[in-house]
Amino acid sequence: MALLALTFTVKAQQYVSTEPSNRNVILEEFTGRGCGYCTDGHRIANQIMAANPGRVWAINIHAGGYAQTSYPNMITTDGNTIHGGFSISGYPTGVVNRTTAAGIDRGQWSGQASTQMNQASECNIAGIATVNPDTRVATITVEVYYTGNSTVDENYLTVAMLQDSILGSQSDYGNYNPTQWLNGQYVHMHILRDVVSSSAWGDPISPTTQGTLITRTYEYPIPETIGSPNGVVVDLNNIFFLAWVSERQQGNAYRPILTGCELEKTTMTNEPIYPMMSSISQTVGASCSHTQTFNFSLSNIGLNELTSIHFTAEAGDVTESFEWNGSLPSGDKTNVEFTMDLPFGNFEAMLNIEEVNGEPYEAHKAFDAECSEWVDLTVEGETTLLKLIIVTDQFGEQTTWDVTNSAGEVIASGGPYNHMTGSIGTTPHSEIVDNLPVNDCYMFRIYDSNSNGICCNYGNGYYQIKDANNNIIVNGDGSFGAEGKHLISITNPNAVTVATVEPRILGDHEVMFIGTIEGTSNEVGFEYKKLVSPTPMTVMGELNGSTFTATVDDMEAGTMYSVKAFAMVGGNKVYGQSIDFHTWYEGVSELENTLKVYPNPAKETLTVEGTMTAIAVYNTVGQCLLTKEVNGDTQIDLSSLNNGIYFLRVYNNGEVAVRKFSVNR
Repeated sequence: MALLALTFTVKAQQYVSTEPSNRNVILEEFTGRGCGYCTDGHRIANQIMAANPGRVWAINIHAGGYAQTSYPNMITTDGNTIHGGFSISGYPTGVVNRTTAAGIDRGQWSGQASTQMNQASECNIAGIATVNPDTRVATITVEVYYTGNSTVDENYLTVAMLQDSILGSQSDYGNYNPTQWLNGQYVHMHILRDVVSSSAWGDPISPTTQGTLITRTYEYPIPETIGSPNGVVVDLNNIFFLAWVSERQQGNAYRPILTGCELEKTTMTNEPIYPMMSSISQTVGASCSHTQTFNFSLSNIGLNELTSIHFTAEAGDVTESFEWNGSLPSGDKTNVEFTMDLPFGNFEAMLNIEEVNGEPYEAHKAFDAECSEWVDLTVEGETTLLKLIIVTDQFGEQTTWDVTNSAGEVIASGGPYNHMTGSIGTTPHSEIVDNLPVNDCYMFRIYDSNSNGICCNYGNGYYQIKDANNNIIVNGDGSFGAEGKHLISITNPNAVTVATVEPRILGDHEVMFIGTIEGTSNEVGFEYKKLVSPTPMTVMGELNGSTFTATVDDMEAGTMYSVKAFAMVGGNKVYGQSIDFHTWYEGVSELENTLKVYPNPAKETLTVEGTMTAIAVYNTVGQCLLTKEVNGDTQIDLSSLNNGIYFLRVYNNGEVAVRKFSVNR
């Protein structure tokens, strides 16, 4: 329950609409981990919410005979109270906006929800929940605006905290809701954890007449765990808050709900500097590469703007440094992406923030990192196929599989298969995954919903993956538990062509490399070296359509280099041609201070004044267009140059100065 609740009426609303609207729906579903048919109720509730986003919210209340006190114990005192207010004769059962005194069958939920959503609501509701992660206190503000008159003088406002993504056991007689199974555990969603209001039935509010605005604020200390025994940790990242208004009816235990909503959730502190990282995730999709991509949501929950963050990421023996620069006002968030080159294996990794806004800072976030080995398959042509042989055990209905590409798209799937009646044994199944584009990475995954594979006690099953020529490239036994997976890199090196474009000289030490690619590759980059050095250096490129670029800012001035673009195809590099180039000489301050170049922009002639012995004109990609020996002041004929930006190099006894000018006729 809330530590402190204040109620007051104000003249202007911040969150709630004053326009008349229809009722939203709160669906309270009474369920339990021991209920084998309850997963069908979960599935139906999910479908109703998906069909009516922002209009329907389900609350899973673990109460009654099928609710279990073993871990995870999701039984709550408030849930038992609500359960006791209705006549419940079976599970799963539910009430829709509390319009019935008894729970109704799951087949009736959708129709009842539609009826409610087509009725005008007497009031609107909205608000915000601000969570301080240091104190674990949620400041919750809820506004109720009456667009009509309630039939009674006093209504009830309820605020409840729910939690998603609680992993645990669940009876499931018919595999009704397969999408909520993860590695043999059920992902319990929208679970009632606590009622914030002072009573499970809500707090009284009045008046309830048209034009009334009621604002209520709660200071709610979020518990570390809820449930006894075998309580469940309250994960701040997975909680959310619902609020609804109910109308009391004398003589009935239930109070019909007029409307409800999910409250906006934000996280803030009173600290000047406070960057917060959400869970760090590895990019979804098959990856046949040591270069792995990660991302996280960076939230500014401090009072000051965030402009830069220096952080490192550690995975195994690999430590890499990263820099984020930008403008993130207080209360805003942005997505941060970084890549690491990892050896094969699974790692318990750590991200460490070391500096914020140029000042030392310390924050840490653990994450999982993985780089899996892959099978290389070289083929001819632009597409190919894979042949799957899956030999299921007696429980074929527990086996499914899918194939995803590097973009994370499921391009093929199969199963479940039939149950083998009678004695223990196996059943073979043949599948073909056709028209697979080459030069991509694919992941094959096979699942068993009972987490015991396709072997052993119920038949010695197995699976194989063959190429188009019936060569076995993956040979998997059936003892994979909940999931087995394999990466396959399918390449045709002849289908990729890479070209190196003349590099763009940006400054004395800065060069932009440019390459183009025809075909598909997940990794592109450049190898460059000094002409006098045998050792090349590598920089990865950023791909934009068929062009990729990389900027290097630590080149030696006045030095000859060579560069060639490349693309990774399978485990091999496909190169473009090598191009030699010369970096600019560093300028000398005396020449810089005395040099005058005008007019700028110029039309036909550019005047250069100063002490000099030679000049040269270059375009923006570093090509020399004009050279001229001089003795002091000179003029340059620009008639052969097109409109655009150019660079002028001025030389004097080993000194060099650079000026940028434009031609605009």
